[in-house]
Amino acid sequence: MNNTFHIRRTTALLIVMMAVLVGALIATVSYTHRPPVTMETAHAASVSEQAPFGSFAPLVKRAAPAVVNISSSKMVKTSGGNMNGMFDDPFFRQFFGGRMPRQQQQPREERASSLGSGVIVSPDGYILTNNHVIDGATDIKVSFNDKREFPAKVIGADKYSDLALVKIDQHNLPTLAFAGGKPQVGDIALAIGDPFGLGQTVTMGIVSATGRTGLGIEQYEDFIQTDAAINPGNSGGALINTNGELVGINTAILAGNGGGNQGVGFAIPVTMAKNIMDQLLKSGKVTRGYIGVSLQAVDQDLAKTFGLGSNMRGIAITDVVPNSPGAKAGLQTGDVITEVNGVAVDEPGSLRVQVAGMAPGSEVHLKVFRSGSYKNVAVTLAEYPKNLLAANNPDDEDNQPGLNGGEKGAMKGVSVQAITPEIRQQLNLNANAKGVVVTDVEESSQAAQEGLKPGDVIEQVNHKPVSSVADFNNAVKQGDGSGATLLLVRRGQVSNFVAVPNK
Repeated sequence: MNNTFHIRRTTALLIVMMAVLVGALIATVSYTHRPPVTMETAHAASVSEQAPFGSFAPLVKRAAPAVVNISSSKMVKTSGGNMNGMFDDPFFRQFFGGRMPRQQQQPREERASSLGSGVIVSPDGYILTNNHVIDGATDIKVSFNDKREFPAKVIGADKYSDLALVKIDQHNLPTLAFAGGKPQVGDIALAIGDPFGLGQTVTMGIVSATGRTGLGIEQYEDFIQTDAAINPGNSGGALINTNGELVGINTAILAGNGGGNQGVGFAIPVTMAKNIMDQLLKSGKVTRGYIGVSLQAVDQDLAKTFGLGSNMRGIAITDVVPNSPGAKAGLQTGDVITEVNGVAVDEPGSLRVQVAGMAPGSEVHLKVFRSGSYKNVAVTLAEYPKNLLAANNPDDEDNQPGLNGGEKGAMKGVSVQAITPEIRQQLNLNANAKGVVVTDVEESSQAAQEGLKPGDVIEQVNHKPVSSVADFNNAVKQGDGSGATLLLVRRGQVSNFVAVPNK
């Protein structure tokens, strides 16, 4: 019995000793493979422990110092006033029964100020912002969240993308790194800025769309859309991802009747911003690639008339500038661009941005659909002419001329007339312009529903040039059996294809 007890106790002690040795060995191995604790990792661990689960506090703490407030001022001429607006005050208006005494004053200069935000992109003081924040400014001041203020100077600005680069004379500043990839719809986004001059704020949302074009905000648009609140004063601020990287420069909002945030904000993607910034740093200006063609998106109806099929998409060329790179490469009106550098395209705005981002002298490869077959066309880009960057508004109702006469053509509800010297002058057409002029469109007609208006010049019918009323009528009657008549219509300086159903 005693021997058995002694054996059991000895066995138990051996087991305990082995357990202690194994535990010590595991602890030693675990400690040896544990990464050394540095000041950086210790700080990160400390921040992580302080922040509640799911919080963006550590991220914002790291990114926010690189976002600054920008205030600017300039002298503007006013049309005079009535004692600094005193008579606009309701208290004074009651004494005049709503009739204000007229103040005859000469125009005078006043100082106007604006507020916006900016993003520090280099430790030595370069800051990205929107052009409209500093446009025309005589004084620019950059303010940090810790109340420090510094004067800034403009390095360069580009009003067509609404980007500007300013600099302050400081060093070792906090910066935001540029994101490497493109944001995806559904990504979380944080907007940091200084709305309404209240001080720095952070709002959160998601990326709700990318590649937004055709908004009429800027000449070159490729916006990231987000529902992170972007309010007045956020302009030029940062849109960041959950890695704390800069994905966009906050620029505009879709304002409702109240004028505030409606959950639809727009930011310039960092890829475009970096391209513009690099050019401004290098030369103080921006140059853009130029093909020399006018473009129009191909919808389902146009796809049928072009013979592409109802599911095919592309970008139709509506005009080719003589002697332009596109003309020299053999592009023609009526060609449909389906690919650019091997990538399918269907948005004119996106194509314009892509080409504009390429350097003059570089080559772009287009796949075009023409007369039932595909062709590969290489175009060597030129520099975009400055005189063509002015906005054109062909749909301005006030610019539509009043025309009389004409005769009813073969297209139902449409009256047309040949171009006369008087009409050429009235519509400001060049000497080589050909076609027939629309003099009247019945409101109930299919042509009216498709947007045809008096003053439009019909240059082609079903890809056939027309230069007389007889040409127009014959081309309409012949048709192509597609169920619609395809018109190439010039309005102002812009041509577009219009498919009018044959009903």
